[in-house]
Amino acid sequence: MKTQQVSMSPLDIVVLLKIISLNQQVWHQNSMAEALGISQSEISKSLARSKYAGLLDPSGKKVRRVAFVEFLQYGLSYVFPQHPGAIIKGVPTAHSAPPLNTSIQSQELYVWPSAKGTARGQSIVPLYPSIPQAALKDFKLYELLALVDAIRVGRAREKEIAIKELKLRILHGE
Repeated sequence: MKTQQVSMSPLDIVVLLKIISLNQQVWHQNSMAEALGISQSEISKSLARSKYAGLLDPSGKKVRRVAFVEFLQYGLSYVFPQHPGAIIKGVPTAHSAPPLNTSIQSQELYVWPSAKGTARGQSIVPLYPSIPQAALKDFKLYELLALVDAIRVGRAREKEIAIKELKLRILHGE
């Protein structure tokens, strides 16, 4: 009998953040897939992985917020690391995007590659290819994704501020 290891995917982080951005609104897999620009079957697989990992409750509808914040704080940069790449046109992320761009001043701009982008900076590979488009449609999701990228690519100060902001948004709903 073969057994298969269940492993988290970067898409799972995106799906969990989208659920949080909906602020306890009722959602369905089809609408989630459309909002994120992915297939409904990918949403289904992602939800199953997150339930298995203990990041979703058994119903698959509510994020276990404390566990998710712990994963983001202590595991994200090791499981889904990212290093800035070439200078390209794209959508600002990490400390170059809201909310961190008001508290962190830097000459380095980080962007997700996108023809719809408005900035030039070092490329950051998004957790999933459709992120730039999905983020431009949902500002709350955009902020959460940018904070997650600050953890993935930031230095100690940026990571610390990003974690504090994520805790406010995820645990306290701000």
